[in-house]
Amino acid sequence: MENTSIKIGIVDDDSLFVQLLKNYIEKNNRYEVVHTSKNGNIFLSKRNTDFIDILLLDLRMADGDGIEVMSALSRQESEIKIIVLSSFYRRSFMGQMLKMGAHAFLPKEIELDELLNVINTVYRNGHYFSDEQVKVMREQLSNKLPEFHAYSKDDLTEREIDVLKLVCQQMSTKEIADSLCISPKTVETHKTNLMIKTCVKNMAGLVIYAVQNHIVDANEIVLLDK
Repeated sequence: MENTSIKIGIVDDDSLFVQLLKNYIEKNNRYEVVHTSKNGNIFLSKRNTDFIDILLLDLRMADGDGIEVMSALSRQESEIKIIVLSSFYRRSFMGQMLKMGAHAFLPKEIELDELLNVINTVYRNGHYFSDEQVKVMREQLSNKLPEFHAYSKDDLTEREIDVLKLVCQQMSTKEIADSLCISPKTVETHKTNLMIKTCVKNMAGLVIYAVQNHIVDANEIVLLDK
């Protein structure tokens, strides 16, 4: 990650916000804003967006909103990681955003240096939960969200469960590999199998699945360091 810039796309109908955000992000050569669109339909009309690592996505836009973009990328099985960045942030919407394919859900008023921290975390680990969001999950997630239509937890292998538990500790692929004494490629294979078996779209979905199926207690989800 240190030697490769993180390629970022921004989809938002506030042109001034986009320009200010782009200027701030590109002050650090670790990041490169490679695409901007003023609404979801323009973004989805592009023939190829697979070069984007992280997509900063607004929710409410007049011509193709964030929900449409997430649905389309899900159908395309895109590997783009989505950070929903919206002034329409409500923590009660968090679970639904994650189920729809978002890898993080943030208020637009977030401090810019904290946003870069989230980008790095999503790029490295595949998802981001703030302390506040983890607390919401602890209080509400297992009761409020409907169960996934997925394999029983008994159908997961012992090693898949080991990997799943470490995902819930927000460990990166390399950290999981080191912990279990297996290769990063093997970890990625287990993650892929887990998503297929549990019918979820991303690492955040795996965390939700683990909580709902009592593989981990919600209190065991690791809070991110500041």
